[in-house]
Amino acid sequence: MDLASVIGLILAWAIIAVAMMLSGSIGMFIDIPSVLIVIVGSIFAGLMKYELGQFLAAGKIAGKAFMFKLPKPESMIDEIVELAGEARKNGLLALEGKEVSYDFLGKGIQLLVDGHDPEVVKGLLGKDVKLAAERHALGAQIFQHISDLGPAMGMIGTLIGLVAMLANMDDPKSIGPAMAVALLTTLYGAMLANMLALPICDKLKLRSAEETRLQSMVIDALLSIQAGQNPRVIESILRTYLPASKRGESE
Repeated sequence: MDLASVIGLILAWAIIAVAMMLSGSIGMFIDIPSVLIVIVGSIFAGLMKYELGQFLAAGKIAGKAFMFKLPKPESMIDEIVELAGEARKNGLLALEGKEVSYDFLGKGIQLLVDGHDPEVVKGLLGKDVKLAAERHALGAQIFQHISDLGPAMGMIGTLIGLVAMLANMDDPKSIGPAMAVALLTTLYGAMLANMLALPICDKLKLRSAEETRLQSMVIDALLSIQAGQNPRVIESILRTYLPASKRGESE
């Protein structure tokens, strides 16, 4: 679980709720018509931009902003160096059936064991990286569009509320509810965009970049193992993927 995402989400909404309670009653900030206009309206307007399957899949992809499991690059390097040593001593077939901590690495090892050429290994794994990046980019794009739609639907709700207010100026009792719709839709749109959709979009982009970097490292490692390079040389190559402060660390 990504604690930064969970803590940030909870505390951001909590501080707004506290501010609302300190301003009076939180009930005064709840308006069903405003919710329908902004939340439901943004979802349906966003749905128009994509196929149903793509839009529904975005919810699953969004889970990566909160639940994201990738091996740490440092531990992955140690594991790869061990595999490289085994392959150099006993050949690539010695890697068959080896348990690994990352499915992408396991798929690559199987390609080596099956005797595919380096170009084939690089091509197949590179295609996996590209397709995964495209799926993640689509999920991030959907939330980007929702973050754009939220304030826009809020503005639409504001205009609806103002029209309703101006049309009933002779009835003082109707002015309050109409003004509530006008103001709360703007508030809901800003909250939807900046406290949910946009943070999820940015976190998905970050996760996608991390996964692509790790997969690129694995591809380099596999090609080096296939070429029979010294495990310590492979380790040096792979440590270039780490931050400069961690490149000197070893087992």
